[in-house]
Amino acid sequence: MSKLSQMISKRVQQLKPSPTLGLDTKVKQLQAEGIFVVNLGLGEPDFVTPWQIRRAAITAIKTGFTHYTATAGIPELREAICKKLSEKNGLAYHPSEIAVGVGTKQLLYHAFQVLCEAGDEIVVPVPTWSTYLEQIKLSGARPVLVSLKPPFRLTVEDVKKRITSKTKVILLNSPANPTGAMIERKQLIKIAKLAVEKGIFVISDEIYEQITFGKKHHSIASLGKKIKALTVTINGFSKSYAMTGWRIGYAAGPKKIIDAMVVLQGQTTSNTSSIAQPAALAALTGSQRPVELMRLEFARRRGYLIGELLKIKKTLIPPDGAFYFFVSIKQLLGGRFKSSAEWCQKLLEEEKVAVVPGEAFMYPGYFRLSFAASLADIKEGVKRIRNFMKKYD
Repeated sequence: MSKLSQMISKRVQQLKPSPTLGLDTKVKQLQAEGIFVVNLGLGEPDFVTPWQIRRAAITAIKTGFTHYTATAGIPELREAICKKLSEKNGLAYHPSEIAVGVGTKQLLYHAFQVLCEAGDEIVVPVPTWSTYLEQIKLSGARPVLVSLKPPFRLTVEDVKKRITSKTKVILLNSPANPTGAMIERKQLIKIAKLAVEKGIFVISDEIYEQITFGKKHHSIASLGKKIKALTVTINGFSKSYAMTGWRIGYAAGPKKIIDAMVVLQGQTTSNTSSIAQPAALAALTGSQRPVELMRLEFARRRGYLIGELLKIKKTLIPPDGAFYFFVSIKQLLGGRFKSSAEWCQKLLEEEKVAVVPGEAFMYPGYFRLSFAASLADIKEGVKRIRNFMKKYD
């Protein structure tokens, strides 16, 4: 080990790079070389941010709204978030119980840092987004994995199996990345009851809540005062409003927890972008038609993929929400390909199609295909995947 490596802290050395961002970097390198790659790997809507949102940001720049704001976010935005949570989620919060941050990633990190100590355990259903695991490690806590079976819908029995005296937090993500699975309301009620009985906190990542297909999203904190007092709800604007680059999200929870998160934010980033905040306000208070139009287009792409993927595979689990298919390729492994990571790498090399291997989500034998891409790209991607599978059939 070099002297420079020895100087880097152990907690940072143990971090693993983001697999999805790493894949996107590879794709961009190939594209820079003039190679056309069908990118079905990144979880980023391919839509332009709606004009009403961009216009609000332009106005902020023109009027000089370019300085520091309150660390927790501008009052108007926090009030609008409270209104949204009340009307859409059945949650009553005061603006002092809201923190606006630099995307949901930062707010998740702050929530783990505020709630967890070394030796604590956090129950994490898998397949799961790798960022959760790395952030939990940074807090000093230990992720305790709950391996789900298809159709990947979390139940209270799954959670009970992994609860110990050290359990501090249950992490929920519904609709989930990478499966698109949603937790049924009756199971949320049972999980809430368990958390209250054991005095366990819940961090509920609801970033995909507005992208659902025939199922209604439910916030666990809306199921009663006792579970609300133990829950930090994390959400944002990236997915529903096509605002990934704006880096703005929010957390809602008990005032003491939110206050602590704001103090931590004050020593890290201070406020999020002053320009992004009026844009987020416009997203919440303006027409929601663009959100529904995007959802309908995602539904159209989902429908197309169900038909096409069923031609390749006999069994398929359509996602309840989000914009991913999590596809099993277990039957293709063990011979030419030893792992789904190797299969995906070969697909990229030979057919120039990017999908994310299940290893990135702690669930080998699968790949994640994103339909946050144009229908033309999706059609071309499926065609290339079919050609690739025929080659090694």
